Amino acid sequence: MYSGTTFHTKSGNLMGVHQKIDRVARRHIVQLLPSWCNFPSSRQILHFEGNNGPDGIKRKSPAVDEPWHFIDPHDPNDVALLEMVDQHITNLAAALNADNCERAAFEAAWMAHAITDGLTPPHHFPLEEKLAQLRGEGMETRNSLIKKSLMPGETVLKTLRNNWEFWGAKGVMTMHLAFEAGVASVVAYQRFAAGLPQQHDIEEVRRAGFRAFYLGCVHEVADMAMYEKFAKTGWTTELARQTNRQLMPLIIRAVVLGWLSAVWLAEEQRAR
Repeated sequence: MYSGTTFHTKSGNLMGVHQKIDRVARRHIVQLLPSWCNFPSSRQILHFEGNNGPDGIKRKSPAVDEPWHFIDPHDPNDVALLEMVDQHITNLAAALNADNCERAAFEAAWMAHAITDGLTPPHHFPLEEKLAQLRGEGMETRNSLIKKSLMPGETVLKTLRNNWEFWGAKGVMTMHLAFEAGVASVVAYQRFAAGLPQQHDIEEVRRAGFRAFYLGCVHEVADMAMYEKFAKTGWTTELARQTNRQLMPLIIRAVVLGWLSAVWLAEEQRAR
């Protein structure tokens, strides 16, 4: 999802979808927190979005510790993103118990970013495989902004073809950015009361764990086939309605429950 230009820390505060989700999720979680929990505020969490968030790393140090928030819903062995979220839950629980608000804000922001990206339809596209096909090289070679942006080729014609397939009309990255820009435009002024988790959501996460719940959300988004519809028709009223009524509430619930999972883990650790 779009999180601003990443040129400064307040990038995306108005139109950033990640920032929007963080603010709504923070508003929802307040009524579900135990009295002991000093959960970071929206302002503290948003400090670690935009330029200080995962998208900022892509500009500051390409291919170096760069988070890769893609997941294939149909590949049970694709667990890198799930493990990343699990680690954020563990780290957030530790930060809450240590009353380390700055670290807690960082973990909450980066966890929310990972959860959101994994539920964003373009992030189900096998981008790593496509980039390897176009570049003929591994991801580790994309270590500068130029190398991230321009596709190489053995000949001038092949270079032009590769870059057209990446940046041209219906290109891989053009489609990705256009979808996320569309989401940013349709969600900007919504409040998303439906993003508050219901009791059955809470009971499911308590019983089965957040990873199982989240994986179910990933499959639910895949079943919506929003990116496939977008590839055929572009942005439509139907897609905008589906974004506001289904996709965004689902993502917000997942973020709230991811944060709550860390709170519950912290409670268990405090009780030992």
